[in-house]
Amino acid sequence: MDIRAIINPTVQDREALEEFADALVDRAPEVERDVARLKKSPGDREITADLFRAIHNIKGDAALCKFDLGAAIAHPIESMMSRFREGEILFSDLLAELILLAIDRLELATDAVLSNKSSENLRLLGLVQGLEKLALTPATEVDAACATLIETVTGFPPVITGMSSRAPKVAIPKAEQLNANEDLQFFRSLAMQFESRSPLFKGRTMRILRLALETNNTGAKVVDPVQLEAAVYLHDIGMMLLPEATWLKVGKMNDTDKALLRNHPGYAAGLLQRMTGWDKAAEIVAQHHEMPDGGGYPNQLAGEQICPGAKILAIVDAFEAVMLKHIHRGKNRSVLRAIAEINACDKQFAPEWIAPFNTVIRKTIES
Repeated sequence: MDIRAIINPTVQDREALEEFADALVDRAPEVERDVARLKKSPGDREITADLFRAIHNIKGDAALCKFDLGAAIAHPIESMMSRFREGEILFSDLLAELILLAIDRLELATDAVLSNKSSENLRLLGLVQGLEKLALTPATEVDAACATLIETVTGFPPVITGMSSRAPKVAIPKAEQLNANEDLQFFRSLAMQFESRSPLFKGRTMRILRLALETNNTGAKVVDPVQLEAAVYLHDIGMMLLPEATWLKVGKMNDTDKALLRNHPGYAAGLLQRMTGWDKAAEIVAQHHEMPDGGGYPNQLAGEQICPGAKILAIVDAFEAVMLKHIHRGKNRSVLRAIAEINACDKQFAPEWIAPFNTVIRKTIES
């Protein structure tokens, strides 16, 4: 196939590509479900057939809709499933993770093409070439080849682990300790109230706080950690002032939902602005959905107009959201695929904070 269709996929037929995207919304959960089932019961021929069929259907949809990239990704996976079905190779955790990563990349690439966004950071050429090579790899070398390809595409070794939900300690200067501690306890209680609105949110505040503080420390601690802690606690509190049907919605939001959602940073920032000593936290909260290219909200700030704390919070908040975004499919993202997605979409985040964040995640998954 034309290598340009991989490096820079384009819309040949928008209506057809939209049909493929709609079909992929249904096919991808089937793949995730069957991969999870097959990991538990690798000898189950019915599940094997289901997964093979799901991948085959993605390839068929791509061919029918003239989306060469879809076929280029699905075809070698189908070949690997044929080898597994014939007993030539094992269905290992590494092979399972690679299949899921490839489908993630296909979803991101499809969205990027339809949105006229660059897919440069998805490393699609390396993925396709690696999958093609993997389809022909001797059985004894498949796991090693999967591990190499995962690291090539994501930049991280294929070690999967959970993220800590324990509360990190933040040192507060003695002169400010009493009032700050009382305020932080209040802020934390509000965050816990927010978490209680959905079982999916359990532990999210402390996971975000730990990642934010460690990213700040790795990046030379340029943000006041006490202000950053307050911002983490309150950054989503404004959601509680919106209709629950909006912010607890499963699936895609409509334009009305999106318009309502854009109000939530202002509500929380307004609370902090009315309390003595929390102006920096208020600024972080108000700006944590702004983007370096000016495409964020609520004020379309760009570049250095966005404070460092907001840039950090934007990354770690997005990471947590990616971990949970497909929970309605029956499983959340692995740490590996979540960080890979953040890096693939890194142009919506401040590049000077992506590297410190990656360092924090690397230490986490390698420890």
